[in-house]
Amino acid sequence: MASRWLPLESNPDVMNAWSSKAGLVTSQDQFTDVYGFDPDLLAMVPQPVKAVVLLFPISKEYEARRTAEDESIARAGQHPVDPTVIWIKQTIQNACGTMGLLHALLNSNVTLEPESALEKFIDLCKGKTPEERAKLLETTPLFANIHAEAAAGGQTAAPDISEDVDLHFTCFVRAPDPAGHAEGVAAPEGAHRLLELDGRRAGPIDRGVSEDLLRDAAAYIKENYVKDSTSVNFSMLALAPPADF
Repeated sequence: MASRWLPLESNPDVMNAWSSKAGLVTSQDQFTDVYGFDPDLLAMVPQPVKAVVLLFPISKEYEARRTAEDESIARAGQHPVDPTVIWIKQTIQNACGTMGLLHALLNSNVTLEPESALEKFIDLCKGKTPEERAKLLETTPLFANIHAEAAAGGQTAAPDISEDVDLHFTCFVRAPDPAGHAEGVAAPEGAHRLLELDGRRAGPIDRGVSEDLLRDAAAYIKENYVKDSTSVNFSMLALAPPADF
């Protein structure tokens, strides 16, 4: 199994082709562009949104912030994360597109084709550590083949497989709040948290209370990824019902 894959293009057609081959029933849910942060633009996205996938440029500032936050969580902890969330450690270079798709689809209660690659992978992931799940991904040729087909099907020419890429995918999902608040008061019934799932991080990251996944993810992304960046290399996709659903 190759330890380095071609990067995926952040393109709904590419993401939906990957997802369909892996087992997503795209007549019920599919990836669609999110064109901006304004309420009118967010309102164009069909609801309910089940995941948000972000492509962003990696910078020295981001890497320093990422390292500091991971160390802080390791040292002081964070709000408890729903134990049913499936998070996978990324061990394959340039596989962040597939990692983002897996994190979105495995944690969003979408409809999957019976006996599909995704359905089988979910079963295999149960009871496994993030590192064991990563090993499963490394040793499952089907996902490598799906990724390669999708990477070759983008609108732009695929880069050389040995080329270093400074863009990365991360994923945001909404999960039930599994615990009470710090002061010992139980979380309200039906309370949810916004989680960021990135295979390069040390684990799932709690991003706070969530009432509306798209709105909350967009607000977090705008404030923490886009606000201080001069780059235009951002792309945001939502996993949602088709527009005519």
